[in-house]
Amino acid sequence: MSHQTPLGTSVPQANCLDLWREKNDQLVLQAKVAQNSGPPLRRQQLAQDALEGLRRLLHSLQGLPAAVPVLPLELTVICNFITLRASLAQGFIEDQAQDIQRGLERVLETQEQLGPRLECGLKELWNSILHASSPLLELLPALHHLAGLQVALWLSTDCLGDLTLLLQTLNGSQSGASEDLLMLLKNWSPPAKESDAPLTLQDARGLRDVLLTASAFRQGLQELITGSLPRALSSLHEAASGLCSRPVLVQVYTALGTCLRKMGNPQRALLYLVAALKVGSNWGPPLLEASRLYRQLENTVAELESLELLVEALSVTPSPEVPHLLIEVELLLPRPDPASPLHCGTQSQVKHLLASRCLQTGRCLELLFQATPKDKEQGPASNCEQGYTSNVALQQLQAAALISRGLEWVASGQDTKALQDFLLSVQVCPGNRDTSFHLLQTLRRLNRRDEATALWRRLEAQTTLSQENATWSLPLYLETCLSWIRPPDHETLLGEFRTSLPKPCDL
Repeated sequence: MSHQTPLGTSVPQANCLDLWREKNDQLVLQAKVAQNSGPPLRRQQLAQDALEGLRRLLHSLQGLPAAVPVLPLELTVICNFITLRASLAQGFIEDQAQDIQRGLERVLETQEQLGPRLECGLKELWNSILHASSPLLELLPALHHLAGLQVALWLSTDCLGDLTLLLQTLNGSQSGASEDLLMLLKNWSPPAKESDAPLTLQDARGLRDVLLTASAFRQGLQELITGSLPRALSSLHEAASGLCSRPVLVQVYTALGTCLRKMGNPQRALLYLVAALKVGSNWGPPLLEASRLYRQLENTVAELESLELLVEALSVTPSPEVPHLLIEVELLLPRPDPASPLHCGTQSQVKHLLASRCLQTGRCLELLFQATPKDKEQGPASNCEQGYTSNVALQQLQAAALISRGLEWVASGQDTKALQDFLLSVQVCPGNRDTSFHLLQTLRRLNRRDEATALWRRLEAQTTLSQENATWSLPLYLETCLSWIRPPDHETLLGEFRTSLPKPCDL
């Protein structure tokens, strides 16, 4: 009969406590079942139902005066609620700090210490509870669990000072103790749960291992950016040996590859990059780092192949892995910023880099394969217009590649070979003024005066005619890296050629 009693009615507290605990355990099991449910919508619905159940249970518990016998269950429900909510939201939000604060205030209420502390912040509340003259031993497992969630929240918001002080207090450290975050986490030993304790989605020790992995990775990335390479290598090795999902392991291995490359150990770096490509589907970071490594080794072919693969990889959206309904390492990592070795940039930026490297390394004809009618950077247009503009962009790119190779022949004093490329570029993209000016200069150097004069007259006529192909209309990622193929001053060149021609009266 006792199991039919609704929550919150006037029954002996022991019966209510049994009911509340049974409800908590039921909701935890429901969330764990949701994790393994096949269809995503069903999984999401089951998890949301469990979250709402935990919310209602917490409301029932906190609707009564705080009591020591109930607090272990109440704090456990808070931990389960925060864990499930953060997992579903894929991150922490401000409300979760308020949930922690309310739980700490309830603990102080039982110790008759709340009073003026109602206005205290989280740091002060933790300090009051953990330094209490008569700490309640039965609350310690649940308090350590809640403290782990506080550490996760502060880690995700970069409140490292408050986080360090809390861990020092949990470890019983005196002032002046070590501030090494990884050491503090390793030394933190949450009390073991009793065998009959309420069920949890994630216990304090499992959470501690996640925090250690995330902290090691964050610290390793920061040390890598600031140039503390030996320390970065140690931190990243610590992260790689921790609780990494496949996407996180791809990032850790890539960062290790970057660190080893910078330390002058390219062969070991390459091993980690190969491992990163094998372990996950997010190939962007390891491919970009591989291109940097091959460039350092002066292996141009492998460098450009890596960039070409990166362009392809960025065109595919990797299928996300189903997250566990736990606090995972991913939730505690910052998004890669441009300073991070894990930042790939956009597909357009990578195409720009690839095109630049093709030109810098003398493989200009590689550009012929980097822009196709599939490029979408021409802006909105009708189907016919898109086909036209894409074909024009491809023709101009082919002409640009030929001009680039022709200029290489010019630089080496081989004007005859340069002339062949410039003639081909004019055929590929007739009417473009840049191609014609390069051809004019070459004809003039080769003293082929009649052909140069005829071409000059056509160019003079173009100055008063509007022609669609008279200027470049290349994809954005090629505009800057191809600017060097443009003659510096069209009008000056035309003027110089005009003054060199014989006067009409002399003809």
